[in-house]
Formats: sequence, structure tokens, C-alpha cells
Amino acid sequence: MLSVALTGNIGSGKSTVAELWAGAGVPVISADELAREAVDTGSPGLEAVRRSFGEGILGADGSLNRSYMRELIFSDDEARATLEKILHPLISELRETWLARRCAEGHKLVVSEIPLLFETDGKSNFDLIVLVHASEEVRLQRLVSSRGMGEQDCRRIMAAQMDSAKNLSTADIVIENDGSLAHTEEEALRVLTDLQKRSSVRLLRLDLHLHTKGSWDCLSDPEHVLRRARKLGYGRIAITDHNCLSVALGMAEKYPSEVIPGEEVKTAEGVDIIGLYLSEEIPKGTPAEETIERIRVQGGIAYLPHPYAGGKGGGGRLADFLAPLCDIVEVFNARLHSPAMNQQAEELARVHGKLRAAGSDAHTIGEVGNAYVDLHFHDNNADALLAALGTNCSLGGTEASRLVHLASTWAKVRKRLPGHS
Repeated sequence: MLSVALTGNIGSGKSTVAELWAGAGVPVISADELAREAVDTGSPGLEAVRRSFGEGILGADGSLNRSYMRELIFSDDEARATLEKILHPLISELRETWLARRCAEGHKLVVSEIPLLFETDGKSNFDLIVLVHASEEVRLQRLVSSRGMGEQDCRRIMAAQMDSAKNLSTADIVIENDGSLAHTEEEALRVLTDLQKRSSVRLLRLDLHLHTKGSWDCLSDPEHVLRRARKLGYGRIAITDHNCLSVALGMAEKYPSEVIPGEEVKTAEGVDIIGLYLSEEIPKGTPAEETIERIRVQGGIAYLPHPYAGGKGGGGRLADFLAPLCDIVEVFNARLHSPAMNQQAEELARVHGKLRAAGSDAHTIGEVGNAYVDLHFHDNNADALLAALGTNCSLGGTEASRLVHLASTWAKVRKRLPGHS
């Protein structure tokens, strides 16, 4: 699913573009709509606003007095910052839920209309940014003539927004909109055609090896891991906890299009083998060949991670024995600090004619995104993944800091302390 942010200052014509795209059948959600939902009568969001600003923000029916709130935030920068601190996380969470639903429905293109995209530094949450730009003079004229706003009020609102001209180079696509409504419609439909073409050949970014609190040496909440992956543009992740499948299964049931259930099994030989698309946990200490057989019986994928790493990979001593038995060889692991180990894995895959993959091996939230595999979009099942890996795919990543191993050590200690759950 191609997730597009549509932004632009007040009076730029952004909402007109959004309406045209929605009318053409594209799912569009506006930040204003989400903001209203975040402070619905009786909602936790409204209660948080009341605690910060007092009873005066409520109308007689208990709903938010929007006109009062609007005057307050445009006359008081501190009040506006306080309100944004309350609302932005709530709006972001609501948008993620909306996006997940559209993805589950099979939409290839969705649009989020966000006036303050650059002010809130939200650009990294989207695949593409479309900026609708118009000069200050044109925007002022539109606001006064079409909305009946006073010039002073218009200038006050415009002054609170970042000058969109500063973001022209940051946006992926710019719609220049100083002209007529007919020009706006023509440009909007031209850009929509381009977006639809892009979405029809959409690539899917995956991380096929990462950990959550299901692993004995990781404290990462799986929801936070997935949220981080989404923000970085990943459409799917494989949760591969050490000798544990329960967390991955729970997440895969909740997010069936975004999570691959997996397990990293410590075999009897002391080397790790990952099973993807598993339904039953494989016990720690199972011999390597039997582990691979159990993966196959479940209809899963046998994945050989970091085959030349010391300890967990056996230093390569079983690499040539296990590679022919597995479906995939991990040729980039972001936690390996010797490039030679990944290079040897690349050669191992080539010699044995195996599919190649990459994994961040993330044990902390900050490591998510350190490795990627880009594939053509495919269904979330074993056969589809293998077929996609066998076509044109690209992979790579960035080596993690050596300090991440301290986090893993702390996780091991923390899990032994009283009160840890």
C-alpha cells in the first residue's frame, strides 16, 4: 500500500485536491477529522484537554467548545504547544489504525491530509509527500473571498504555519496552485494518475529477522517494534524470538498482513536456525536437521541466519552442511561487526544456489530499520515470499552500533530481577 501525505498551508487548495482524490475513489483521511475524533465527547483526549485548560473549554453539552479553543491557541503560543502535545500522539495512533484497516481491505493507495506535516516532523511516516503550494497573496485572497474571513485573522493563522516555500525541495511532488479551480482540478488529476501508476508496481519492504520481549535477551514491546517499522516504511516484519513463538503468533493474528510468525531455534549443535511461517513452537536443543524437518512439516521456510558468526552461527563450521537444507541464507545481518562474515554468507548462498535475505536482528527499538529486503508486493504466506525472493529483489542495511550488545546484556539481567513480567 502506497501511503501518501498531502500537505499545504491554509488557502493553498489542499482540501480541494483531497476532495477530488476522494471523489475518484482513493481513501483519504484528514488530520482535522482525526483531531475531532481524538476529542469526542467523553473521550480520554477531551479529558486531557480539560485538565490542561480548565472547564471553560467545554460547551453546555460537554463537548469541546471549538471556537473558544481556536481563539485561545491562535493568541497564545504556549497554549497551542500544550494542545499539540496532547493531540498529536492521539491523532498519530488513530491514523495508524485507519491505515492498517485500509491495508487489510487491499487498497493500493491511501492519502493522509495533514496541514502541519513539516511542523510536526511527520514526513518520515509516509512513502511520498505531495505539497500543494500557492503564494501568500493568492492564499490570502482565497481565504477572504471564499471563506469570509477577516484579513487580520487570516494573517494570524498564516503566521502560525511554516512557510511552505521552504519545503518545496523536501516534498516528492509539488502542485503549484496559484491559478484557477479548473487548473487545480487538472493538476490534481495529473498527480493522481502518477500516484496510481506508482502504487500499481508497489514494492514491499521487509525485515526478516528481529526480536521482541519474547526473547530472553530483549525487552522490546512487539507493538512498539511494529509501530517503529511502519514509520520507517516497512510493510511486513518477521518476529523471530529465541526459542519462543507465542509473541509472534499473537502479533500475526492481530496484524495478519504485517507480521510473519517465526522462531529462532537454538539447535542441539549450538547454531541458530530460523523458521518462518510457523504454527507450533520447536523446542530449544532440537538437532539442526530435525529442526529443519519440523519447519517443513509446518509448511514453513527454513532460514539460515548469520552462518559465520561466532557462537550462534558456529563460526561457519556447519554452514556448508546446513545451507543446502535451508531455503534462505541471510547474507546481511546488521549485528555483525565484521563485514567479512556477511560477505562469506553471500558467497555461501551463491555456491549453493540459495535465496538471499537480510535481517536487522534487532533486539532494541532503535535497531529496527537497520536491514531491509525490498520485494514486489505479495501475499503473506510462505510460497508467496519464496516466489518474490526468487524475482528481482534488493537488500541491504546499516551495521548496528556495538553498544546494542550492552542493551541485550541488560535485558538478560533485567529478566532475572524480581518483579519482571
